[in-house]
Order: sequence, then structure tokens, then C-alpha cells
Amino acid sequence: MKTLFQLYLSSYRGLTKPAWMLALIMLINRSGAMVIPFLSVYMTQSLKFSLKETGIVLSCFGIGAVCGSWLGGWLSDKTGHFKIQLLTLVASIPVFCLLPELKTPLLLAVGVFFLSLITETFRPANSVAIASYTKHEHVTKAFSLNRMAMNLGFSIGPALGGFLAIFSFSWLFYGNALTAALAAIAFYWFFHKLPEIEAVKKKNAESFDEKGNISPWKDGYFIIFSVLSAFYAICFFQLLSTIPVFYRQIHHMSEWEIGLILAYSGLVVFSLEMPLVHVAGRRLSGSAVIILGTLLCGLSFLMLLLPGKYLVLYTSMFVLCVSEILAMPFMATVAIKRSSFAKRGAYMGMSSLAFSVSHIFAPYFGTTVAEAYGFHTLWICTGILSVLTAIGFWAVMKRLD
Repeated sequence: MKTLFQLYLSSYRGLTKPAWMLALIMLINRSGAMVIPFLSVYMTQSLKFSLKETGIVLSCFGIGAVCGSWLGGWLSDKTGHFKIQLLTLVASIPVFCLLPELKTPLLLAVGVFFLSLITETFRPANSVAIASYTKHEHVTKAFSLNRMAMNLGFSIGPALGGFLAIFSFSWLFYGNALTAALAAIAFYWFFHKLPEIEAVKKKNAESFDEKGNISPWKDGYFIIFSVLSAFYAICFFQLLSTIPVFYRQIHHMSEWEIGLILAYSGLVVFSLEMPLVHVAGRRLSGSAVIILGTLLCGLSFLMLLLPGKYLVLYTSMFVLCVSEILAMPFMATVAIKRSSFAKRGAYMGMSSLAFSVSHIFAPYFGTTVAEAYGFHTLWICTGILSVLTAIGFWAVMKRLD
């Protein structure tokens, strides 16, 4: 027991105060993450959209995310990560408040597009900030800490969202707006004092940067890696599109039960991410960890083919959480290690872009296959795609390492 406790403590060593503060801000912001997990249920149950209409609206979220990922990376290199993070947190507040008034597929698609454009512009800037305030050898830990905070918030948000949805779906949007406001206040209070520190660090980094200013768009192996990351994300993000509908339509779970299982996923990642990343980083190569995480993603969806309800669903979700823990922090680390300081925003933008593209294809692919052929066929296709993606990672990571 003492050894396990020491392992848990050692997984947090080396992290800076700004890295912890970024994680706290992410926790505040994600604690209000009620809208996106319930968006598919909101559209099918409250607005009576068809699965196809729901998929189209969610794909518009992905289109906005793609635009935001590119914009966030470009702006971070041009103006710095502080302004971009603060601006996007503040700008998301009125959009969250407006969304409950949009009742048709077209209007909601436009609203969701602008929401994702704003929120996804935040992500590359946030990633650049994490790397900027962290020693090189602790970058993976810092990303894991940030994701751990995000998932703790994700465990709070859906559980609270499931409770609020019993009374009114509109409260989900207002709750998200409130936490975005609190995150913006906390972010400004702490980080507006630190620009001079970043300026010195940037000057020193540019003096010793030996990687040059190669654009990620000219880095062929990284482009292939990003495409494979997008395929992984298309599989993983069935979590936010088809899985809640699967729970509702096939297993007849209430919004509260759906919120609980999504909250459970956040708690699993919060509890296990730091020690698992710490152990995996010491004992396995980055490529091996990413490949293993990708294979576990496919396994988690294939488990949904098994008979049973709660035991199968919660076990499948646990495996999907372990997949997330192993794959995503190390994918972000690949982007950081591949980039120069001057092009860090661009590389993190492309890394975010890979996941943003999945927000277009994941819901459209998932809802189209589910509506035409059923959820069982969808889970089989997702499992096969995960295996093929793992093989692709095995091939390209030999060139990146």
C-alpha cells in the first residue's frame, strides 16, 4: 500500500504552479460541461430531431472545431496564448445562453458551429500554455494533469446535467455559461501577471532552438500521424454522439442514468491517469503506449456486443477510459517534441485539428451506420477501424521516434 501511495505521489512531481493553475481552470470550466454530452439526447428527445438531423448538427460542431483548431494555433503563434484563452472563455458565455432559443436543425447547427469555433480556438492556446510553463521532461505529465482535471470536471458536469435535464434542458446551457465565466475570472486573476516571464522564456528558447521553423503542413510523417489520430478520435468520440443515444434507445436508460455513467468515466480517468501515464512513460515507448490505447478503444466498443446491461456498459466504459488515458497525452507529447518553439502553436493546432475533424465524421458516421444497419454493426465497424489505426501507428511511429 505504501509503495502504491509513493507511486501516486511521484507521478505529480516536477509540475509547476502555473501547470497546476491551468488544471484548476480546466476543472472549473469542465465542471459545467453539460451541453455537449447531452446534445444528441436533447435533439432527439426534446426537439424531436431524427438521428440523421442530429448527426448533421453534431457534424457542424465538428466543422466549427476544425476551423477553431486552425485559428487557435495560428493566433497563438501570432498574439500569444494568454489573450486567446481569455477571449474564448469570455466569448463562449453569450453563445451558451443563446443556444436554448434555437429550435430548428438549421438554426441550432449555426449556433453549434459558432460555439465549437470559439471553444476549439481555446484548445491549441491552452496546449501551448501547458508546454510553455512546464519543463521539457515533464510535458506528458502536465498534459495528463490537465486532462485529469478536465475529466474530473467531466464527471461533475454530466452528473449535474443529468439531474438538471429532468427539469429543463435549458438549464444545461446556462450552467455551462456560468462555469465559463468563473473559469475566465480565475484565468485572468492568475495569468495576467505572467507575460514577462513568457517573453524571457521565448527569447531564450529561440536562441537555442535547433529545429528551425518547419511548418507542420510540410512535415509528412506528422501529417500521417495526425490523420491516424483523427481515425482514433472518430472511434473514441462515439462517446459524445452515438453512445448516449445507444444507452437511451437500446437500454432505455434515463438522462440521470446516462449522466451517471458519463460521470463514472470522468472519475476513472481522474483516478488513474497520472499513475498510469507515469508507469507507462517509464516502462514503455511512446509508440507502444499509443498503439495499446488504440487497441483498447476498439475492444471497448466490441464489448457492447455482449449481452447484459450495467456490468457490460460500465466495464466497456472503463476500458474506453484506459484507452483515453494511454493514447491522448502521448499523442499531444508527440506534437510538442516534433515542433520548434516558434511553430509550437501551429503543431498544437494541427494536433487539435485531428481531433476536431473527428467531430465532423464521428457523429455522421455513427448516426448514419446506426440508423441504416443498427448499433451492433456500428460497434463492429468501430472495432475494425481501431485495429487498422493501431497498425498505422505502428508503421509511422518508427519514423517519428
